[in-house]
Amino acid sequence: NCAHDDAKIWADMIGRVRSVSSELERDCRILMDIAGPKCRIETLQGPEKIRVRRGDEFALVKEAHKSDKDDEILATITFPEILDSLKVGAEVSIDDGKIGARVVAVKPGKVKLTVYRVPAGGARLKPEKGVNFPKTELHLPPLTKDDFLALDFVAEHADLVGFSFVQHPSDVALLDRELIRRRPDGPQLPIMLKIETRLGVQNLPQLIIEAAGRRPLAVMIARGDLAVELGFGRMSEMQEEILWLCDAAHVPVIWATQVLDNFVRDGAPTRAEATDAAMSQRAECVMLNKGSYLVEAVVFLKDVLKRMERHQSKETALLGPLHSWRDLAIKSDGARH
Repeated sequence: NCAHDDAKIWADMIGRVRSVSSELERDCRILMDIAGPKCRIETLQGPEKIRVRRGDEFALVKEAHKSDKDDEILATITFPEILDSLKVGAEVSIDDGKIGARVVAVKPGKVKLTVYRVPAGGARLKPEKGVNFPKTELHLPPLTKDDFLALDFVAEHADLVGFSFVQHPSDVALLDRELIRRRPDGPQLPIMLKIETRLGVQNLPQLIIEAAGRRPLAVMIARGDLAVELGFGRMSEMQEEILWLCDAAHVPVIWATQVLDNFVRDGAPTRAEATDAAMSQRAECVMLNKGSYLVEAVVFLKDVLKRMERHQSKETALLGPLHSWRDLAIKSDGARH
């Protein structure tokens, strides 16, 4: 994930993967994900540990400065120009929708927000947390300055390239040009389109046509940002439609974001997570986040997917025989029925 770390750390990661892959004689491809214009909280000013609750107020500002109020919470974001597009009533979601806020006042260089959705005990505002603007049209470049620098490394070391926040066919064409410029004599690298915005969903057929004609292509349903952008209720429907569309286009799908998230972090799945893991069987690939119990979660996921293979193939129910009761016997008068 090129949104984090640097070229030295990436090289160390790749070196370790290549070494173990060779040792075990198992092919393991390196996917490097270009961050794209992901907006995050950059800096925070206020109390030492900032926890917000429903009804609390804070402000997004273009530049950090000393507030006249000691308890005022001020946050800067990685794309401060976004503030110029916000109007009163606009929604702002933070940390994959954990914190929902609305714009209540707009001043030059400062936007005041009121929290309207948050878990019962509140939630912490922290740097690095993602910020979404679901119903505001943003005009951000598809590749940032950091992305262009990362591409120098990616073009040399990656087997596949992930494209975050891709929205228009012209975005794909731009990535193509930049990769070709960096590796003019090499084959075109396969790419993975991360679908995580309204426009990305709306333009998905055109994105597939633009990208699939010249190299292998995959699509990731990036359900974290996408759920925030579309609304959690709409997300359930949209992930189905993306699966169907990609199946029709013969494009493999990656089922992503918070799969077995509690298991990976805490060592045990929730019931909802177990069901979600079973649903992922319809995709070609499943992404897990890092965490202390990742190995155990992979073993659990493998078992779930193996069991689901009898019942589901892509979006088609197989309606196979039910074996769970095969060995159960109801004995009556010594007879087996």
